[in-house]
Amino acid sequence: MRVKDGAHLRSAASIQLQQNNPTTFGEDDWKAGIYSPTGVPSLHAFNAVRGVTIMGWVKMTGTNPSLNTETPDPNDLFNAIGLMGLLTGDSEGHAVRALLEIINVPVNGVNELHLVALGRRIDGSASQTFAANDPWPTLLPQNEWVFLAATFDFNTGALALYRNGEPLSGFLVTPGDPWGLTTSPAPHVTSATDPRGIKIGGSFPQNTQERNPCNCRMDSVMFLDRVAHPREIRAQYRLVTRPSGDDDHDRDHDHDHDHDDHDRY
Repeated sequence: MRVKDGAHLRSAASIQLQQNNPTTFGEDDWKAGIYSPTGVPSLHAFNAVRGVTIMGWVKMTGTNPSLNTETPDPNDLFNAIGLMGLLTGDSEGHAVRALLEIINVPVNGVNELHLVALGRRIDGSASQTFAANDPWPTLLPQNEWVFLAATFDFNTGALALYRNGEPLSGFLVTPGDPWGLTTSPAPHVTSATDPRGIKIGGSFPQNTQERNPCNCRMDSVMFLDRVAHPREIRAQYRLVTRPSGDDDHDRDHDHDHDHDDHDRY
C-alpha cells in the first residue's frame, strides 16, 4: 500500500487506500488501522478525554464514493467516504469517538455528501456532526494533496474543521444536546474506556467487513488528546509546506498571532 508520493516537503511516501473489487462481496479493500475488542492500551490517552484533534493529508485518487458491496444493487453507493477515525470503547469497528469523514447529511430534507467532523462523547450514545458548507469535491479536488484537521471539544460541545491550516465554515447537523452536556455535571469528558482502535480509509480495521472505502492516499495522520488551537493547526501546515529556511519567519509570524489572540481573548 505504500507509494512514493509524499504529501509535503518533509515526506517521501504515503499510503494508498482503495476499493479493489466493487462488484464482489468480500474483505479485500486497502485500508489501515488497529483493533482490539478489549481496547488498545496505547490509546489510553483518549480514555475520559475532554478534547480530541485529528489531522492528516488526503489526496483523492479515484472515484468516490464507492459501490456498495454489501447489497446486490449494482447502482447502490456507500453513503460515506471513510477518512480518519478514533473508535469508541465499545466499537464493533465502525462506531467512533471522533471521526473525519465525508458522509451524507440532511440539508433541506435532502441527503448530501459533506466533509464532516463527527464526535460521540458517550459510548453507545448519540453523535454530533459538524459539516463544512463548501462542496466536498471543491475541498478535496482530484489528485491534489490537502491538509485536513478536525477538533472535538467534548467539554463545551464545539467542533471545527480546517483545510490547509484555515478554518472552514459549516453547520451542526443534529439539533438539541446529543452529547448530554446540559444534563451532566462539568467538566464533560468521553466515556472512561480505551478506544478499540483507529480506522483509516474505511471501517472495520479488524478486516471483518467492508464499508465506506476511500479511493485516496493519506500521509502524516495525527491523533491528539486535546483540542489544538487554530494557530497550532496553521503552524503544522506551514511547518511541512515551507522550505526549512522559512522556519524563523513562520515563528515570528505565529508570535504575532499569539499577541493578537491574547488581545482578543
